[in-house]
Amino acid sequence: MNRITLEPGKRGGRPCVRGLRITVYDVLSMLSNGMGQAEILEDFPELEAEDIYAVLAFAADREHQVHTLAVS
Repeated sequence: MNRITLEPGKRGGRPCVRGLRITVYDVLSMLSNGMGQAEILEDFPELEAEDIYAVLAFAADREHQVHTLAVS
């Protein structure tokens, strides 16, 4: 998870990948619109495959926390 950063003032404080201006939402949006990992990495050469995995792990963890809070 150290690949996902939060910096006030950068992209509205949204979670970003390694301090870049690419947000978790950006990557998730690309994936949900059918872009494959190879295509994302080609379009954004500053990203690494591990970044995409970190985005997915971050989103899964956040989803788990939301459901855990809702159940309690």
